Amino acid sequence: MEKDRFSLLLLEPAEIYFEDFSAFLFPLDVNKHDFEKKKQIGRLKMCSKSIVFDPKDMEKPLIKIPLKECMKISQWDGELATKITPKNNVVAVDCKQYVEMLAGNVLAPYSFVAEKHSFLFLLNYAHVADCLPQICQLHRAATLPAAEQNSMIAAIVYSRQNRVSFDTLWLEDLYEKVILETQGSKITPLVVNPGRILLTSSRLYFQPYNNVESYPVLKIRLPDIKRIVQRRFLLRQVGLEIYCESNSQVTHLYLSLKSEAERDALYQGLLDQPSVHLENTEQEMMTLQWQNGVLSNYDYLLYLNSMADRTFSDLTQYPVFPWVIQDYSSLKLNLDDSKSYRDLSKPIGALNEVRLARLKERCEEMSPPKFLYGSHYSAPGFVLFYLVRKYPHYMLCLQNGRFDHPDRMFNSVPDVWKNVMTNMSDFKEVIPAFYDTEGVGDFLVNTYGINFGYRHDGTKNGDVQLPPWATGPQDFVKKLRDALESDHVSNMLHHWIDLIFGYKQTGSEAKKADNLFYYLCYEGAVDLDSIHDLNQRHALEVQIMEFGQIPKQIFTLPHPQRRTGIPALMPTGGDGSAASSEMDERSTLQERVHSVSCFPVWHSFSTLKNIAPFQTHKEAVTAVAVAGNKQFVVSVGQDSLLKMYSISEKRQVRSVTLSSMALSSCIIMPDDKSLIIGSWDNNIILYNMEFGREMDSVRGHEDAVSCLAWGNKNQILVSGSWDCSVRVWQGMAEGRRIKPSSSLIAQFDHDAHISCLSVTRDNKLLVSGTQDGDLILWSLETQSVNQQLPRHNDTVYAASFSPDGNKLVSCGKDKAFKVFDLASGMQVYTKTLDEELRCLCWDGLTLILGGSCGSLYIWDLVQVKLLKQLPAHVGAVTAVAVSDDGTLVVSGGEDRCVIIWEPSSES
Repeated sequence: MEKDRFSLLLLEPAEIYFEDFSAFLFPLDVNKHDFEKKKQIGRLKMCSKSIVFDPKDMEKPLIKIPLKECMKISQWDGELATKITPKNNVVAVDCKQYVEMLAGNVLAPYSFVAEKHSFLFLLNYAHVADCLPQICQLHRAATLPAAEQNSMIAAIVYSRQNRVSFDTLWLEDLYEKVILETQGSKITPLVVNPGRILLTSSRLYFQPYNNVESYPVLKIRLPDIKRIVQRRFLLRQVGLEIYCESNSQVTHLYLSLKSEAERDALYQGLLDQPSVHLENTEQEMMTLQWQNGVLSNYDYLLYLNSMADRTFSDLTQYPVFPWVIQDYSSLKLNLDDSKSYRDLSKPIGALNEVRLARLKERCEEMSPPKFLYGSHYSAPGFVLFYLVRKYPHYMLCLQNGRFDHPDRMFNSVPDVWKNVMTNMSDFKEVIPAFYDTEGVGDFLVNTYGINFGYRHDGTKNGDVQLPPWATGPQDFVKKLRDALESDHVSNMLHHWIDLIFGYKQTGSEAKKADNLFYYLCYEGAVDLDSIHDLNQRHALEVQIMEFGQIPKQIFTLPHPQRRTGIPALMPTGGDGSAASSEMDERSTLQERVHSVSCFPVWHSFSTLKNIAPFQTHKEAVTAVAVAGNKQFVVSVGQDSLLKMYSISEKRQVRSVTLSSMALSSCIIMPDDKSLIIGSWDNNIILYNMEFGREMDSVRGHEDAVSCLAWGNKNQILVSGSWDCSVRVWQGMAEGRRIKPSSSLIAQFDHDAHISCLSVTRDNKLLVSGTQDGDLILWSLETQSVNQQLPRHNDTVYAASFSPDGNKLVSCGKDKAFKVFDLASGMQVYTKTLDEELRCLCWDGLTLILGGSCGSLYIWDLVQVKLLKQLPAHVGAVTAVAVSDDGTLVVSGGEDRCVIIWEPSSES
């Protein structure tokens, strides 16, 4: 079967193709004898603004006749009309101008024939009376002023499409239940193709109103859907992008619906189907994976583009990537030299200070709304500027059948970089193809051998000229990818993310960062739905399409920096069926992370083995601790008892009553001889395990002591209480007596009971969690609030710093645990589980959580995934502790049990 050359790219943007008819085209001067010789068989396409004849002979050009150029369209009344066809089934079109496309089946600029001409079309099966009135109606619309024309076409489209419903004969299964039917459009670059959307209990269908697609109905099995993304299309929240398994019949579908409500209804309808199981691609998970080296810079940027409504299916919102290299003249590219790299903390327009000064002068002289850059960093024209050799038909569509002037085309990488550094109206970034090693630089090569013309110096436009350090397109892309993944770029990429996707994108921060663009680029700048004048609305849509759009803002706080020195984990082959392979991969990754860590980390494990259970407390266990020498474990409980267990003998070796009220917390001092214990009777108790006696007790607060934390570097103790205060004490090391008058060095007051505390290893930061869900970061150096972190919805039960002090994990009654990047204050991950989370312990890589229903959870926070959930206690797990090397875990629960666990890896 010969491929149909006609496509919607041959029409004007937003033009609608209705239907086609089998027809013969023949010249006006034909006679009865040579009719058979001169006629051309083909398809006559009826479109909203043109008539297109697509001849079967691939060597013949397609002929497009714009309706606005037509003088008359009628049933032919020529002398031979009835002789050629008894029923005079001939349509005559007289026009002032027409267009010839794809002559000789060669992709080339269209030929515009500016002369009067008459075309005769003999309809093979349809009758003139069936199609001529519709063509004439569209012709009348083309003669009207733009507003009336658009209004009339819209009415025609509405009338035609409203008569069509989904043809249920296309259903795969007679027992499928129809969930939802609506109208929408399939979106591909520069093309919007309307049709009917049908969601059933087992499939999603799209039936276009026309026959331009290679299929009458597109079908997607619901189990094949792996990701659904709500998108904005032309600055309106009406898009829905669906990604499927790679082996599916349809791997990708981008739909646009009439309104946000209809889009949301389809989105929710899909989510409600039990056979739809989506991939876990939470934004915070991806950010944390990127920070840890699981995701490459390239993949993370692709992900951020997707989150910001950038898609390969929409040229107005095509993924944007940064220029990262600024050296395009050296014979050898030195990726170890910082001078080879572009400054990613500044937008392209601010890299040249002289140009920036001139732009600022111009901006000051403007009347509001003011902007620095009158051109965007990503727009359809810029995307196709780079891709014209790979997708020349897109450029012909965008530029009305013409390529750009040879001197303005993408001819040389060094020249383009020079232009974006010096030109007052060129600030474009690049596209993913510059770093896509799978694409091997095919966009740089004139694969189709298209004649793009000659430059002013007589040079013929062919392949793109590369910098001297590149031996070819593949080498060019590989070196750029190496640069993108380098430590230098990894250290700086978060600044560029702030500019494009983050807090420096808009407002005062954008102004300070010299990152101001024309107001129409920003989401929310104009409400297209409120504009009822079709002319005005169309003009704005064209402006938005041509100028480019700022990505949707994803981050409102500074983006966290990537951990450098950790190469990205590259994807591996295989079917993923072997659990051991996954474990090996995780161990390898953790070893790489360990190698750049200055702190001790746990041995890699994925499950726990119960090696010593103890049920010796009379009431719930409130705290547990492991000795640094790993010889013993201690626990305290609501029964006022302190208990000590020998690990080697696996038995209880001591039990002491220390108070008339519950004990809340305990800390084993670095010498493994002393304990500090908090009590509900408001006291802080110092107990010597070597001599087996209480050394000291002091009234630490005005209400129950609820939690304790120890800062080993400066030998400080921090206590929290139900009296809503946190107190910092000094001079309690090595069993010395507590003297409140001299030992108390700071107090931090809160608005609610203190529920948890943690201190960084360098003793510079303290975090306090409260019964109200607040998480407050304090500076112990200045004794003031450092920052208020995003809160929990209820009591914060536990919080803990990573060993390097760069991250914090918290968990609470709201069933959520949160991971914070402290340099930026950003919550980089949050996860809500099925039970309240009462306690936690982590080494910066692996997290152990205790739940209110008795579960212990083991999370890998490098790859950000749950490794194991195991039943541990009857009732809540109230306390958990881990030895420094991660070879011993101890937990305590409401069931009065203390359990010693041995971490291991599942085979």
